[in-house]
Amino acid sequence: MTDTRGQGPSYDTYNGPLPGERAGAQPQGGPYHPPQAYAAGGGTQGGQGGTLGGQNAAAMRKARTGARTTPRTRKARLRVAKADPWSVMKVSFLLSIALGICTVVAAAVLWMVMDAMGVFSTVGGTISEATGSNESNGFDLQSFLSLPRVLMFTSVIAVIDVVLMTALATLGAFIYNLSAGFVGGVELTLAEDE
Repeated sequence: MTDTRGQGPSYDTYNGPLPGERAGAQPQGGPYHPPQAYAAGGGTQGGQGGTLGGQNAAAMRKARTGARTTPRTRKARLRVAKADPWSVMKVSFLLSIALGICTVVAAAVLWMVMDAMGVFSTVGGTISEATGSNESNGFDLQSFLSLPRVLMFTSVIAVIDVVLMTALATLGAFIYNLSAGFVGGVELTLAEDE
C-alpha cells in the first residue's frame, strides 16, 4: 500500500508561537476568561469592531423578557351537578351524632352550674310553697329535675335528632339532584389564594 498524499510539511522544525504564546492570549498567572459575545458597558462586540452600547444592550434584553409585574389571580367557575345521597347520608349521620354528644354534654354542664348556683333549691322551694297545702308539701322540683332524669331526657332528644337530621339530609340530596337536572345546579366561583 502506497501513500498518495505526497510529502507533507515536517512539524519537527516548526519555530512559530505555540497556542498559549499567541498575541491576545491570557496570561498564565490569572484565571481564564472566555471571549464574550457582547461587550459589557459599551465595549466592542467580541473584540472585533461594531460597538454595542450598554444602554442599547440593556434595552434589548429588557424588551425580550415577558415577565409581569402584578400577579394574576386564577379563577375557576364550577357547577355542583349532583350530590350523592349515600355520601350525604353518611356525612350527615356522623355530624348529627357529634351534635347529639355535644347536646348531652352541654345539658350536663348546664345542670351542674345551675345546681352549684342554688337555682334548683331556690326555685324548688318557691314552687313547693305555692303548690303545697296543709296535708302535702307540694311539687318537688329538685327530685323531678335530677341529673339522671335530665340526661335521660336529653339522650332521647339527641337520638331523635340523629334520625331526623340523617333522613332530612338524604331527602334534601334527592331533591337537589331533581332540581339540578332542571336548572343545572349551584354554580361556584373559586379563586386561587394569593
